[in-house]
Amino acid sequence: MKNTSLPRFITNAALLAAFAAPVATVQAQVPAVSHLRHTPSEIEREDPRVSQVVDRAEKHFRQGKLNLADNKREQARDEFDKAVDTVLESGIDVRSNPRLRDFYLQLVERVYREEVPLQQPQTASGRVELASFSQQEGAVPVKTPVAQVGFREQKFEPSPLDELSKLVLTTDETNVKPEDINALEEAKSNVDFGFKSNALIQQYINYYQGRGRATMVTGIRRSGKYMRMARKIFREEGVPEDITWLGQVESAWRPTARSWAAASGLWQFIPGTGAQYGLRQTAWVDERTSVEKATRASARYLKWLAKRYNGDWELAMGAYNTGEGNIDRAIGRAGVADFWRVYPYIAQETRNYVPNILATILVAKNPEKYGFRKEEIQPDAPLAYDVVRVPSATSLQLVASMSDTSVDYLRSINPELRRDVTPRGESYDVRVPPGRGKQFAALLKRVPVERREQTARIISVAPGEDLQAVAARTGTSVAQLQQWNAGIDLNAGGKLIVPAGNVRATSLVLRQRGNTTAPAGSNLLTVTAQNGDTVAKIAARYNASADEVAKLNGVTLDTSLERGRQIRVPSQGTTGKTVSQPARRRR
Repeated sequence: MKNTSLPRFITNAALLAAFAAPVATVQAQVPAVSHLRHTPSEIEREDPRVSQVVDRAEKHFRQGKLNLADNKREQARDEFDKAVDTVLESGIDVRSNPRLRDFYLQLVERVYREEVPLQQPQTASGRVELASFSQQEGAVPVKTPVAQVGFREQKFEPSPLDELSKLVLTTDETNVKPEDINALEEAKSNVDFGFKSNALIQQYINYYQGRGRATMVTGIRRSGKYMRMARKIFREEGVPEDITWLGQVESAWRPTARSWAAASGLWQFIPGTGAQYGLRQTAWVDERTSVEKATRASARYLKWLAKRYNGDWELAMGAYNTGEGNIDRAIGRAGVADFWRVYPYIAQETRNYVPNILATILVAKNPEKYGFRKEEIQPDAPLAYDVVRVPSATSLQLVASMSDTSVDYLRSINPELRRDVTPRGESYDVRVPPGRGKQFAALLKRVPVERREQTARIISVAPGEDLQAVAARTGTSVAQLQQWNAGIDLNAGGKLIVPAGNVRATSLVLRQRGNTTAPAGSNLLTVTAQNGDTVAKIAARYNASADEVAKLNGVTLDTSLERGRQIRVPSQGTTGKTVSQPARRRR
């Protein structure tokens, strides 16, 4: 959890439940010989300073509202940031203090309500040049959905740190022998920065060798997608490359991870610190969930923290988790700048955060030594894509169609986009699947700027097929095809852009068992998904290309489909014919 401008906080029931749930802190213990065992933390008790913290935060919030009323937007955002940071940097464990936790949740919601009006879509004017690409069951209440201006909201996953805070290590996991400490001393010589050995590090290694094994395996696998990029950036910024494994503890290498304190992304920036390190947070993008930009911001923040603590990376990592203000106060109480000496004076989460990272580094650098088979931890392939600059408010559905992919895949490689459209009022570098940048750029140039916020699909045209024939089979008009494909010669075949939403709505009467309708004059079927269906299953059922079905519907091949969802499927020679769904197998 780091420090923070408030973007939109999604106050869904699951997140609120996570906030309100009783907090079980990590009960990792050190051997009985350690002077740290059972040392109480002052900030874990009810603190009479809560009222002072609330008053200071309210003062910043009120000043932010005054600045907002005077149209001083940047100053207002700064004050809102300070209000939130006042709580997070208070030296009090927010989650274990019911009063402060409730105040924090209310404060986040109030700040969101103030900031959202500033982030409504602005009308953009002017033409933006397209740049070249570069390689790189029971009754339930019915809820009225919130209007979302035609876009989907950015989705998040729980941060692994939230689960870690509930972890209680077992007796076996806390059993550390003298020879284990000796092995730690030997293993740490292979790490590219210095740290002190401690039994807590071995306890987490024990955890990852046992019931936490799946967590470690999954993390090492996912790391392959981002590790090459992360190491390069950390090296460029002068940060030890092994500290990149901090990303595994922070987010399990998921850009959409989000913590209880609204920290987001691979590197879990809270809004204030994200803004401080140049990560934009608007109604259109949240660069805390970006890949390269957030990684560079993380490296720079860690380097700044290390400099603050005279090159002590243990203290730097601790401050990355709890904030430098809390570490500074702990140093003041301990009288020395040493992580294991300030340990009794920091929050329980941070007490275990640093040894957890150190354990992760040691295992990840030599997994076979700790009992992990090479075949089970094969890293994923590095993230790859082409980059194309697109104009203001370009639809991701249009991008997906032109680059032969799905919207879900585009969002996975552009995780900073909060909606299914690029930011309004500016050009934007959007990532597309590798090797498809040139195709996408060429097709996009054919679409008028004013139409790039609309959705469309790309179809293949047989050599000699004319626009009249294409219009008949796509349910559109020749005039519309000409508007979207000006100057295209169809003699040699190729690809045409067809505006979405123009397929004829007249449907055929089906057989009684059928769940499929075929639009008249179209070669597309509309299939009703059943329980357990995926795009891949439906495509196989109708002898269609799974990739094409996924692209048509903007979902991935293995996405579980909701019962009743309508899925479009290309038919094979069924235009104008009655089609019925294949009979299901008997159980």
